[in-house]
Amino acid sequence: MRRGKLFLVAGPAGVGKTTLLSRLISDEKETLLKAVSVTTRAPRAGEIDGVSYHFWDEQRFQAAIERGEFLEHAVVHGSKRYGTLARFVEEQLDAGKDVVKDIDVQGVEQIRRLDPYKYPGSIAIFIMPPSKEELFQRLKRRASEDEQSLAVRLKTAEEEMNRVGEYEHVVVNDSLEHALENLKAIRQAEHSRSSDSRVR
Repeated sequence: MRRGKLFLVAGPAGVGKTTLLSRLISDEKETLLKAVSVTTRAPRAGEIDGVSYHFWDEQRFQAAIERGEFLEHAVVHGSKRYGTLARFVEEQLDAGKDVVKDIDVQGVEQIRRLDPYKYPGSIAIFIMPPSKEELFQRLKRRASEDEQSLAVRLKTAEEEMNRVGEYEHVVVNDSLEHALENLKAIRQAEHSRSSDSRVR
C-alpha cells in the first residue's frame, strides 16, 4: 500500500490558513484528513472542541508530553501551547490517507528533524499574505486581540515570514479561490513524483 503524504501548512496568524484548509479538506475529503491540533488556549467564538482544536488544560498537555504522545509541540505567542498527536497521523498515513496539518514554524522544524518526516516524508507549504500591510488589517478586523497581543502576533509573523526559504512550496493568499487552486495543484504534483520514497 502506498503510504499517505503529510502536508505541513504554516504561515503567520491572520493569513487565512484556517479558512483555506477548511475549503481544501471539504473539496478533497475522500482522500485528505486534517490533523486537529491540541492547544491550551481558550476557544474563540464558533470554535468546536475536537473539530477546530482539542482544547486541553496545562496539566493534561504536560502529561501527554511526558508520555511521548506528541509528534511535535511548541509554545506559541509566548504563552499558549500547541501540539500534534502522533498516533492519529501515523494511523492515517499507514492507511494510505493524506494528512494536512495547520502548524507553526516551530512545529515544522521539529517534525522535519525526525527521519520518517524529512522531505519527502513531509511536504512543507508556507502561506504568505499579499503584503505585511494586508496582514495587519486582517488581524485588526479579526478583533480577537488586544493591542499587546496584536503587537506580539505581528512580530512573530515577521520572524516566520523570514523563514519562507525553508519550505518546498509558497502560496500567496491574495484570494481564497486562487490560493485554493494552488494548494490543490501542489498536492497533485507531489503525488505525481515518480521517485516516491514513501511507497511500501
